[in-house]
Amino acid sequence: MSTSYQPYAPEQDLLLPQSLQEWLPAGHLAHYINDTIDALDLSAFFKRYEGAGSRNQPFHPAMMVKVLVYGYATGVFSSRKMARKLHEDVAFRVLAAGNFPKHRTLCDFRALHLKELAALFVQVVQLAGECGLVKLGTIAVDGTKLRANASQAQGDELRAHAGARGRTQDAD
Repeated sequence: MSTSYQPYAPEQDLLLPQSLQEWLPAGHLAHYINDTIDALDLSAFFKRYEGAGSRNQPFHPAMMVKVLVYGYATGVFSSRKMARKLHEDVAFRVLAAGNFPKHRTLCDFRALHLKELAALFVQVVQLAGECGLVKLGTIAVDGTKLRANASQAQGDELRAHAGARGRTQDAD
């Protein structure tokens, strides 16, 4: 009896293009980041590109932010690694929607938009507060510094002294 396998034809072209969103399971982190970034105000990112005249077309700022945030969320901080992941990782491909910015483009975008990315963090915290995911309030941190002298030798000496005192009290 011969073994039966699922059909496998890697050279077969797809007849209809698939939706990129179907490449990942429901509830995947990339879907969450996609929806969250779409809900935020990204107008500060778009201001830099308004009325720029004739030049190379930049990548869409929303796509660049999604790729950077997903990279940070998954522990990929290097722009070179992110550029490589855009070719190798399905979640990065879904967020980039078929775009493949080079590592230098990712690095430049990050450097040009540091203030906007910091403001984006504030928006994310506010959104999490509205959704009830975090409790927003005041946190106070005391920065008092005290000098201490707690060497190992001094600790041993104190323990020996306390032990000797305990033995003399037991003898009484």
